[in-house]
Amino acid sequence: MIGALILSAALLGPAQDVAPRELGRDEARVALDRALGWIVSNQNEDGSWALPMPCHTEDIGFSHFAYYGYREGAHGVVPRALLLAPETPAIREALERGLAWTLEQSILPRGDDWDVDGTWGVVYSFDAIAHAAIDPRFASEKWQVAFRERAGELLVELDRRQTLEGGWAYYDDPPFTEKPTWATSFTTALLLPGLHVAENELDWKVPEHMLERAVEAVRRCALPNGAYSYDISARPEGYDLEDINQPAGSLCRIQVCNWALAKCGVGWVTPDKLREGLDWLFRLHTWLDMARLEPIPHHKYYANSGYFYFFGHAYAAEVIELLPREEREGWHRKLRAEVIKLQADDGAAIDFLSGHYLEAASTGYLAWILALGLQEEEEKGT
Repeated sequence: MIGALILSAALLGPAQDVAPRELGRDEARVALDRALGWIVSNQNEDGSWALPMPCHTEDIGFSHFAYYGYREGAHGVVPRALLLAPETPAIREALERGLAWTLEQSILPRGDDWDVDGTWGVVYSFDAIAHAAIDPRFASEKWQVAFRERAGELLVELDRRQTLEGGWAYYDDPPFTEKPTWATSFTTALLLPGLHVAENELDWKVPEHMLERAVEAVRRCALPNGAYSYDISARPEGYDLEDINQPAGSLCRIQVCNWALAKCGVGWVTPDKLREGLDWLFRLHTWLDMARLEPIPHHKYYANSGYFYFFGHAYAAEVIELLPREEREGWHRKLRAEVIKLQADDGAAIDFLSGHYLEAASTGYLAWILALGLQEEEEKGT
């Protein structure tokens, strides 16, 4: 009995002890316009966002190609946001230039024996073009051929980097082999809906069993306590009271994994399961607030890292859109409050050490979150 009480306290505290602030559509429109303004004004001349270089002294020491992977991954977030944004001539131009840049990039090689950060560029590039390919604005033969050709290159690389357990990640563990041996639930999960679209809607040539293996890998990460394990392994570990695999350390992984499995038709990820994950996010949100901008990864309670903040909230927005229409706005109101509070005067956002690719990714996620919560309004033409 005492052990159960201690476990409950560790999982639930410090839960929000007052009703969380909520923000409506009017505030969301203003914040979205500011975020989009930053995105458009900070696009590079070649169509990209961010730069392939260290952001600060604490960012030094990774392989040369890691910084290109960071930039390409951050860049991929932004077109995903712009696909959801209300269209204007400036937004459309930025979106097309951003997609064109993605289509032209070379596949990044492995940076070091343990450093596979180029994977961020591969997964987010694929995610961006898969979602662009089903957008009616890009239905022309020119765009579709370009998307399909680029997807073929990325799928070859994804096949080469998929671990025996079925997933993908950005680092590796010994023994170092050409095919990585370490994968994470969240890196794998973010790719699943794009692969599902590619295989079932676009008829792209996804390698045999790639999607099936990846879905099974994420499914195995689901733990009895409601969390998803950080990495993919045959025997998930980590049940200490302050472990990263407790719900308080899995708040952002819960969102992306639930969304991915639901989009891929895994039956036990029901609306109630989605609501449970969102409830965890808002009740235990303090742990994420404490980790944001913490300079050392996994150094805060439950091994949370600041750079998961906007990532997790973006996929929470995707989860909300899977719920019945009549309850979505209530969830979006809560979600907006947790991201708009962090927007800077210039419209940008940041959740880890200040820097160009982190700022581009965070602001892209912010626009993604806000635009997704206004989609119903856009569809009605209001």
